[in-house]
Amino acid sequence: MKKYLRVTRRVAGLAAAALIAALSPTGAWAADAAAGKAVYATKCKSCHGAEGEGNAAVAKMLKVEIKPLSASTADVKKVIAEGQGKMKPVASVAGADLDNVVAYVHSLKK
Repeated sequence: MKKYLRVTRRVAGLAAAALIAALSPTGAWAADAAAGKAVYATKCKSCHGAEGEGNAAVAKMLKVEIKPLSASTADVKKVIAEGQGKMKPVASVAGADLDNVVAYVHSLKK
């Protein structure tokens, strides 16, 4: 009976830890900014610059203004998924990659 109780407590403890990690914004399943940096480098950097500062030559060619990064998570996701202005949607960045890129973009604002 004691062994059963120890196993039950251990399973309950692990389940509680997993739930806390899942609900935590910095938990085990949080977006990975380092992975987002790799996607950003291949899909975004040519127009938006290495540090999100924008590429002046591309901005001039497209006749758009370079704006500082200040959008919310939802806004960044929406722009990537749906496009905005002259920026076309980036359909190849979705799911976990989308979350990771957004995490990376927000890390640039610090």
